[in-house]
Amino acid sequence: MLQMIRERWRQGFRTGKFPKEEPILPPRFRGLPQFAGECPSDCDRACEVLCPFSACKSGDGRLVLDLGRCLFCADCPACPQGRITFGNDYRLAVRQRQDLLYSGGEYPLAQPLEPERLKLFGRSLKLRQVSAGGCNGCEADCNVLGTLVFDLGRFGIQFVASPRHADGLLLTGPVTENMRSAVLATYEAMPAPKIVIAVGACGINGGPFLHSSEVSPGLDPLLPVDLYIPGCPPHPYTILDGLLRLLDRR
Repeated sequence: MLQMIRERWRQGFRTGKFPKEEPILPPRFRGLPQFAGECPSDCDRACEVLCPFSACKSGDGRLVLDLGRCLFCADCPACPQGRITFGNDYRLAVRQRQDLLYSGGEYPLAQPLEPERLKLFGRSLKLRQVSAGGCNGCEADCNVLGTLVFDLGRFGIQFVASPRHADGLLLTGPVTENMRSAVLATYEAMPAPKIVIAVGACGINGGPFLHSSEVSPGLDPLLPVDLYIPGCPPHPYTILDGLLRLLDRR
């Protein structure tokens, strides 16, 4: 016991100071995309073909990257001219699906909930997390929010075991056909008013399984989504930043 106390004393206070201080992310972190210059006049729109997830569109010198489909590949193969790189900005959550269509410039970060729901959930938000066929990447980054470093509970946000105790649904995974009824049943079991959060490329748009007949093309066709958090998987700070913006805490 004494050894444990000494070790705890040696380690000191380990919880991060976010959001009062910006997180320190590794140099290889892939955040908000950056575009170098304009598409050349002889651009053959190769990016639309080379991107394996159909995340790129180009035309009239304008490149549009759908962050809801983008998997943030380390060496993006889409643009032969190398126009697409990734910056270090972890703030990616938005309120509207169309806001994920990014062509450079200012990024439309998530806005808070409407005053009526914000009054209810602003200080206490309970979420039921459902993995609808995910690979456990997004699920792991959601789970880590409960650890000492992030300490999600200090913001009044907690994951609960039952949808009947939840204020909202946080979904990861591409919503396979086997999980469709479970997702809908979970949503119906939650008392109104309620919120829906789609985490990761799979939850937003089906991810790499987009064209499969066994998955839904994102959560939008099934439920009204209040917050989109892109990534594959999104960093824990990306998820936490989105949740705090939704609750007007950023």
